[in-house]
Amino acid sequence: MRIAICQPTYLPWLGYFDLMEQVDTFVLLDTVQFERQSWQQRNRIKTPTGLQWLTVPVIFRGRLEQKVHEVEIRDVEFRRKHLRGIEINYARAPFLHEHLPALARILQGVNAGAHLAELNLRLIQWFAGILGIHTPLVLASSLDVQGNRTQLLANICGELGAAQYVSPIGSAEYLLSEIDVLSNAGVETVFHNYHHPEYMQQFPPFLPFASVIDLIFNEGCRSIDIIRSGRSVCLTPSEVAARMAEPKEA
Repeated sequence: MRIAICQPTYLPWLGYFDLMEQVDTFVLLDTVQFERQSWQQRNRIKTPTGLQWLTVPVIFRGRLEQKVHEVEIRDVEFRRKHLRGIEINYARAPFLHEHLPALARILQGVNAGAHLAELNLRLIQWFAGILGIHTPLVLASSLDVQGNRTQLLANICGELGAAQYVSPIGSAEYLLSEIDVLSNAGVETVFHNYHHPEYMQQFPPFLPFASVIDLIFNEGCRSIDIIRSGRSVCLTPSEVAARMAEPKEA
């Protein structure tokens, strides 16, 4: 079995779903410590002035060590602001009206005290459905697994019987130094290799790394093919290490 393990992101980017489609099981890592102003809480849409953040307000004060699955939404007023921002900035997007009602139902269903991870899960499931991605999603909090950092990843792989772990490339810096933890557990590690594709976008020039909303509202049923167009063969740890060792351009 091949798995990936990622935190439940709010309105994820394209690469999140490319990674999801390449594995047999996608684990939402909701048992690690929550980081304020992280991708779990916010993401970006395209506007006439560039990429704009949409942030979900959460209860953070006095809860510095809370886990991702424990985080509560502080103010449901964000629902109106986010929907209004999306509606204004994608007013001319060809597929806005096809998908906005369902998005609105998800956001408007959020009540005071709701958990951020639950909202993110519903959104991720909805996006995956639109894209035709059927990879099973598993919450780490539903597993009887403990550990820190790479040991936690190895334990999740062991619990699910995974022989290969596909890691986001952003984790390479710390994961390469602890790769033996996974290999000693009988798990091969490879790294997701994704090159952001261009597509039709409002307000030129094209800007990458917006929420997948930007792609779906502009390209509709073509979205999954566009996501796949950025896919490359996964990288081995040695290939990633070699890239990281290359001198940076001035």
